[in-house]
Amino acid sequence: MRGLLRLAAVLGVLSLPLAAGSVPAAKPEEVGVSSERLARIGEAVQRHMEAKSVSGAVTLVARRGRIAHFEAHGLADLESKKPMARDTIFRLASMSKPITAVAVMMLVEEGRIRLSDPVSRFIPEFKEMQVAVPRQTTLPPVAPGQPAREPEYYVIPASREVTVQDMLTHTSGLVSGGLGSRLVSKLAPRSPDATLATHIPRLASVPLDFQPGTQWAYSGTAAPDTLGRIVEIASGMSFDRFLAKRLFEPLGMKDTFFYPPEDRRTRMATLYSRSPEGLQRNPNQDALSSKTYFSGGAGLMSTAEDYLQFAQMLVNGGELGGRRYLGPRTVELMASNHVGDMFNGKLGRPDKGMGFGFQMQVIMDPVASRMRLAPGSFGWDGAFGTLVWVDPKDRMVRIIMMQTQTPQLQRDFEAAVMQALID
Repeated sequence: MRGLLRLAAVLGVLSLPLAAGSVPAAKPEEVGVSSERLARIGEAVQRHMEAKSVSGAVTLVARRGRIAHFEAHGLADLESKKPMARDTIFRLASMSKPITAVAVMMLVEEGRIRLSDPVSRFIPEFKEMQVAVPRQTTLPPVAPGQPAREPEYYVIPASREVTVQDMLTHTSGLVSGGLGSRLVSKLAPRSPDATLATHIPRLASVPLDFQPGTQWAYSGTAAPDTLGRIVEIASGMSFDRFLAKRLFEPLGMKDTFFYPPEDRRTRMATLYSRSPEGLQRNPNQDALSSKTYFSGGAGLMSTAEDYLQFAQMLVNGGELGGRRYLGPRTVELMASNHVGDMFNGKLGRPDKGMGFGFQMQVIMDPVASRMRLAPGSFGWDGAFGTLVWVDPKDRMVRIIMMQTQTPQLQRDFEAAVMQALID
């Protein structure tokens, strides 16, 4: 198995020309990166493959507008022994969120959306939101094998309306892990044929988990999906069409979509979960994809090189290939900390040195956070192991794509990239 994984890594590295998109390739030393030290990225991935933490990965590093490292490692599918390739398609899960934030900010720049707008300006059902408050009662113990009892609660009016900025920064309280999250399946279940237009207004019936703007709590799909619906209303286009027309097509992101065309399915990496017996195939391979419900929080699929085009545009301050998508001040605003200290210690992040912008985390202090990244770096990851970091200071993009959540490999990748910088 070990030899097979190494062979697959080699085949993946050699299967494509170094760069087919608009971001060109360079020798690492031409952009201030050590070729010898970059080899430690592959060594780190190999260790995790041998430990059966992941089946394989694609790693990509670009600096100063050119690709210095782009490799495929291991297998995209264990059962068929299909090698990972640099054009392998991955389920992004929450790495969809920065793309949704950019879509919103494009319309903010056009004056169609304001950050201070109440969500009810676009979706009237959000006009008079309620906040769930737990009752101070002691529930009797639940018998073995019985479902947990729903906690008792009452609702109070929200102190103010939820805004677009609340949705962008995960400070809305909408389906963010509290009481409201326990009620969403009862109050606003999503039908198999749902669209953003039919489902998002129903979310307004779910009480908020806290008063808007007072806490940071991750709204995995509800808030970013609501933003997707706002984009639809403000632009007059379906969310998938807006992204295709305004971002994916002009950026050359030919393999980025909500639902895979049949001719791309053979290039998709298989999702795996860890178990005592090793990696097990996830039975819900297409759980987040839909032909009708375009989830801005978790629905997109892409390749490492496609996502590089998007991330490089952000490194460049909103421009790529002579076309401007956002103004540089807008990118700076997106990557600024809007939540004070509220993000520190959340979702397994360090308890110091972190901030949160618009659907992206921000490194405020690398020393305090103990993160091997430059100050001001921003990005986000996905539930299945994908991760992007945009580093304006060093003009870098770092991407690792895998389909088994492995934070340790993400940290090893970050360290391997940082130690390879030589100027």
